[in-house]
Amino acid sequence: MAVSIEDIKKLRAMTGAGLADVKKALTEAEGDFDKAKELLRERGLAIAAKRSDRETSNGCVLVKKVNDFAAIIALKCETDFVANGADFIKLTSDILDAAIAAKAHTLDEVKALKVGESDAQAAVTQRSGITGEKMELDGYMTVEGASTAVYNHMNRNGLCTIVAFNKNVDEQLAKQVAMQIAAMNPLAIDEDGVSEEVKQKEIEVAIEKTKAEQVQKAVEAALKKAGINPAHVDSEDHMESNMSKGWITAEDVAKAKEIIATVSAEKAAHLPEQMIQNIAKGRLGKFLKEVCLLNQEDIMDAKKTVREVLKDADPELKIVDFKRFTLRAE
Repeated sequence: MAVSIEDIKKLRAMTGAGLADVKKALTEAEGDFDKAKELLRERGLAIAAKRSDRETSNGCVLVKKVNDFAAIIALKCETDFVANGADFIKLTSDILDAAIAAKAHTLDEVKALKVGESDAQAAVTQRSGITGEKMELDGYMTVEGASTAVYNHMNRNGLCTIVAFNKNVDEQLAKQVAMQIAAMNPLAIDEDGVSEEVKQKEIEVAIEKTKAEQVQKAVEAALKKAGINPAHVDSEDHMESNMSKGWITAEDVAKAKEIIATVSAEKAAHLPEQMIQNIAKGRLGKFLKEVCLLNQEDIMDAKKTVREVLKDADPELKIVDFKRFTLRAE
């Protein structure tokens, strides 16, 4: 039987399946929507199984709180068309509601929760069968505290944050902190939350960077003293290119290479260790200011840190935990 374009659009909106697949299913089901949906589900499961190695770079991230408990859930899929579908968003929301109600703490717990007529994992598999896309529950995070706050960035379901406090807090201030976490992507609440391994790695990187900068400064000073523009000889490609343009001569290039090799070796061998350590420690301090939530400049008042904003509101107010999840590569 012939099916109308209105029915095709209606079933596609319900399922998120492709137009051709919807039309074929409706035709075979002779217009029976329930039968057509089942046909799409069965075929989609087979297709989804074949796509198990596909990348799920799109999806829906939702956040919710109930009093002292807040959670983020991420259900991922292949395309933004499916991710923005009402049914996909509803499934994500239903799973989050179940997780909040059960106060689930792990993704495995969430997958086993009852959602509709099946568990959450089965519901995702069934939805995958309808759309034919790979889907996966990819992230689940929670916080608990005397009060909590949540934030869904621009309500686009792509970046969410949750934060917990040690006591009741003004709702606007709590949201501001959640927004700070979204915007500034802190690594920890304060320095104590940054592992020694991360700090040591940053120190090592800072030391190497500082040494390289000191050597580079000495080389540039020597080149300028010899009448050579450092920018003209900062790489082999630039040397060749600038010679062809007539900006430097072959003699200048040979002289520059000798200066670079000699000065680099001499400076590297006589770098003042204490100065290097001091500069590296300063860089570690800057890093900790950037990645520690309490040390960051407040996004609403750059003259204050988050720590100072909280203290002004209530000297006893503390952040006890936070989480952040985004679909974007950062």
